[in-house]
Amino acid sequence: MTMRRPRFILPLAALMAAAALAQAPAAKKVYVVTYIDVFPNFAADTTKALQQFADDSRKDAGSVRFEILRDVERTNHFTIVEVWQSRQAYEAHLGLAHTKTFREKIQPGLGSPFDERLYFNIE
Repeated sequence: MTMRRPRFILPLAALMAAAALAQAPAAKKVYVVTYIDVFPNFAADTTKALQQFADDSRKDAGSVRFEILRDVERTNHFTIVEVWQSRQAYEAHLGLAHTKTFREKIQPGLGSPFDERLYFNIE
């Protein structure tokens, strides 16, 4: 004997799932750490490009924090530490003209591929 379910169960489940999604917490912040290594003769130009990139990126929608770090011993090694309100904000940043221009500008001096890593905070 098969048990019959009332017809309203599936629509009710769909309605409850939609309500849960509507009450879900806001998108998680995304943390991005990028390592940039350039040939030593490109270090000065890369420093200037990074400073301009940071100034421009801090103005982007969804930007929480944007820091440029330089290795103490190897002055041609840099790290960018970024915090974005959401992954969507970060991805929008990637599509902006100043981001594309920055990446194109430093491309000739790269000593290794861009090493970009995305993280979420563990709560």
